[in-house]
Amino acid sequence: MSVATGKAATRPRPAARTGAGGPAGGRAPRRSGPVRGGRWTPWLYLAPALVVLAGLLVYPVYQLGLISFLEYTQAQVSGGQPTSFRGLGNYAELFSDREFWRVLLATVLFAAACVVSTLLVGCALAVLLTRVRAVPRLLLMLAALGAWATPAITGSTVWVFLFDPDFGPVNRVLGLGDHSWTYGRYSAFALVLFEVVWCSFPLVMVTTYAGIRAVPAEVLEAASLDGAGVWRTWRSVLAPMLRPILVVVTIQSIIWDFKVFTQIYVMTGGGGIAGQNLVLNVYAYQKAFASSQYSLGSAVGVVMLLILLGVTLLYLKLLRRNGEEI
Repeated sequence: MSVATGKAATRPRPAARTGAGGPAGGRAPRRSGPVRGGRWTPWLYLAPALVVLAGLLVYPVYQLGLISFLEYTQAQVSGGQPTSFRGLGNYAELFSDREFWRVLLATVLFAAACVVSTLLVGCALAVLLTRVRAVPRLLLMLAALGAWATPAITGSTVWVFLFDPDFGPVNRVLGLGDHSWTYGRYSAFALVLFEVVWCSFPLVMVTTYAGIRAVPAEVLEAASLDGAGVWRTWRSVLAPMLRPILVVVTIQSIIWDFKVFTQIYVMTGGGGIAGQNLVLNVYAYQKAFASSQYSLGSAVGVVMLLILLGVTLLYLKLLRRNGEEI
């Protein structure tokens, strides 16, 4: 090998040319910061839904709150008297009414019983669906979806007929004669509770069943090999894994059962004898439309909204305090 060749072999190669501020080959470096306009892109996609929600939710809530601060009765609606501002006068009148507190307590207890019963029935049937064969599972699913799809007023009318003291088949089967289920306060609430659970448990059942099917089979097999029964498997394995789903269905059940209207109004004839089966939604309806005190009815609606927001936020806060992921 010649000296020239040796020098050429040992000479260092020049660095590769780069593009304008970029690596070899003219490639531009990737920017580590956010892309311009990317921060607003999700809001642009959500804009149509937000506009619809603003029209269907925000504006009615605003009107509800506004009317609750006004003197707004039939005289103001017809134009016979001008609308005047009462401030917190409607709320003071509402909170000084002993019937309001009685109805509020009855609503809270009734809603709590409905939520607990719905969750128990729905979760139990969801576990049952995983342990039966295909045909019984299909029949149970169809029956549950039929109850779910039935309108509340139709289901309430059917239940009233089933427990009718003169023509209802339930009294005949149980040998109760002409016993009236809607005459007593607690029996009427129990009858409405059965109907509410009947039309509400399918959502809990289907949602929980879908969550159970998503649990890996190895986890359930390991629990079975450890000797865990149905209840222990649910309490120690399934319930912790399904907690996000259970949180959603619990909050939905609280909202739905707290504002029950149709079942109470239809099955108890507008609130029962002397208003013994009133709940807040029916109480607000009577104040607003039966008594033409629209401002008081709006105040009841605002109180219900605040209670539901408070219960939901408290429930989520307790879960976070316990270290649960939701």
